[in-house]
Formats: sequence, structure tokens, C-alpha cells
Amino acid sequence: GHVCCLLHRGSFKQMSAEQTKPEAAKPSEEKKHPSGMTLDERFKLVRSIGAECIQEAELRALLDKHPCPIAYDGFEPSGRMHIAQGILKAINVNKLTKSGVKFVFWVADWFAMLNNKMGGDLKKIRKVGEYMIEVWKAAGMDLTNVEFKWAAEEINKKPNEYWTLVMDISRRNSIGRIKRCATIMGRGEGDEMPAAQILYPAMQCADIFFLKANICQLGMDQRKVNMLAREYLDNKDVRKKYRFKPVILSHPMLMGLKQGQAKMSKSDPNSAIFMEDEPHAVKKKINGAYCPPGIAQNNPVLDYCKNIIFNRNGKMTIIRKEENGGDKEYKSYEDLEADFKSKALHPGDLKPAVIKAINEMLEPVRKHFASGAPKKLLKQIRSFKVTR
Repeated sequence: GHVCCLLHRGSFKQMSAEQTKPEAAKPSEEKKHPSGMTLDERFKLVRSIGAECIQEAELRALLDKHPCPIAYDGFEPSGRMHIAQGILKAINVNKLTKSGVKFVFWVADWFAMLNNKMGGDLKKIRKVGEYMIEVWKAAGMDLTNVEFKWAAEEINKKPNEYWTLVMDISRRNSIGRIKRCATIMGRGEGDEMPAAQILYPAMQCADIFFLKANICQLGMDQRKVNMLAREYLDNKDVRKKYRFKPVILSHPMLMGLKQGQAKMSKSDPNSAIFMEDEPHAVKKKINGAYCPPGIAQNNPVLDYCKNIIFNRNGKMTIIRKEENGGDKEYKSYEDLEADFKSKALHPGDLKPAVIKAINEMLEPVRKHFASGAPKKLLKQIRSFKVTR
């Protein structure tokens, strides 16, 4: 049910708020979309990805009028891959391609170099990029409508187009505005910054237009630079060139497994599940995770249930002794959370179910890297020093 996409350059005109009202009967809605889904179904599926969407009316209009929108995410190859990058990204990409959206992965090799990942060694960065693509293949990402583009390669094909964009974005923004975007690199605004961190946000903003992206499907931590791209189009002369504003569809950030960790950290291996973690490592990390009885707020184990397990499987089974209430299958996260809050579901029964579900998802990835070229590649990646 996947749609073969063509890149339509600027073929989608921005709809006015009036035209995007769902209740207006649209002739295009009656025509069957190649995905076999109605506009409402496609909008609902795509919207379910985002913890935030700027703006919903624009997203709906885009799905209605554009024959094949392009969504993009950029990633820095920077060492091992955690479950949010691996499983959550695969879930999101599959939702988008199923809805008739083409997904472009921008393998940000030059950006990783600017951010001093892998000691700024481009050869190592490339290897890590190859590894990440292998992980996604093994994790069940449908690559039918997915394209991987390497930043260094693509920029060098059209340097004039790219650097003109970067310069124009830099020219129209103050240093203060660009510095506020420094957090996209995992650095604090007040950190001592190399000049590369002024260049980086202007380049990331340019990527969106360079790739003709209609949807920025990145994490909530990247929203500042995505907003910069929308603001860039507030310049009337620029607006004329692009005809549409990129829609921001930001996925939630998965919490770290320890108490008070708002997001996972590669530098603390116990704060996250990694895509090649062995079953015993998953068990140890989840068993050690912060999960106080009856408290749902800032609970990383429930966060995994909601954003990974229910998101992918649509259900979850708790296996427990009769005296503890017996086995129970949950069809929605809300039901599971309600039982947890009322203490009808105890962390001691929840954690084994989470361990089982996650290990089942990781098993195909472990098998993939157990032999041949993938095994060799993983060994190489593990020998690299992982940098922040």
C-alpha cells in the first residue's frame, strides 16, 4: 500500500485557513488516495507521531493537496544507537510512508564533524552512519519510500544552492537568535562555544529548504531551529520562492531510565536501552529503572510503555500470579496507566512485561548483527570512542 513518490518542487501552494476547514466538502477527498486511506485517516496517523504539530491546519492541507509530501529528519552519526532512535524512529517513518509521505534521512556527517562527534573523524562518522542504516533495516523499518542522503555528498553536488541559502539565513538573523538554537546540538546556551556552533543552526535551517522538505519530523529538542526555518519564510521576498511553510511534527523525547533524567544520554549507558543490548542488559536496566508504585508522572517505565510498546504493538500483556490479579491484556495505554495509578498494577508485574516486549523488538536486530558483514561493522563501531 505504499505510494511511489515524485519530488514536486514547490508544487504545493499554502492554503488559507478558510480552505483548510475539515467540514468543507472537497472534491479531492472523494478521489481515493493511492495509500487506500481517507484524508481523515492519513491526517490522524501522521498527527499521532507528534507531541507537537505546528500547524495542524497546514498539515491537513498538505496531505490533501500535495501529491507526495516530503518529511525529513537529520541525524548525526555519533556512536551507538538507543531505542528512541531505533524503534521509535522506525514506528514514525512507517506511519508516514503508509500515509503516502516520502521520508528523507539526512545523514548529517559534516554536522557530526562540526559538533566534534567521533573526534571529528569523517571516516569514522561515515561508518557509524552505515551502522545506523543497518539497524533500521533490521528493526522493521519499511524502506520502500525512504531515501538516505549524505550531507557532504549532497552539498558538494550543489554547493552554490546550499551555501547561498546558509548565507542568506545567516544574514537575516542576529547572533543572539542563532545562539538560542545551540541547544539543538546538545549544548547549553551558556556553554563556551566554538564558532562552529554559530554555523551549525544556519546550516540545519538551510537543510530544510535544500531538501524541499514539507514536514520536519525531528525530536522536540530540535524545535528551535525548525521555528527558525518558519520565521525565515516570514520575509516576503523569501516567501515568494517557497510557497509553503514547513510543518513541524516533533516526536516526544524518551525519558532516561533513572530518576530525574528528562532524556536519555549516550554518555550514561544505564539511562537508555541500546539497539544491540543483550537480553540480560535490558532486564538489568529496566529492573533498575525509576518506577515508584502508583506514580505515573516522570515515570520512564510508563513512558516506554506509551511511546514504544503501545505505539508499535497496540496492546500489552501482563503475566502474573492469580493472587496478584492474574494475567491481563491491555488494549490501550490509558487503561494501563489508570491501573498503575490505582495500584491495581504493581511495578513488580509491569517491569517483566516491559522487558519481554522490548527484548522481542530487539531480537531481529541482535540476529542481524550476529554474523557476517553486520557483525564486523558492529565490532568496528564498538571500538570507536563515543563522544558527546
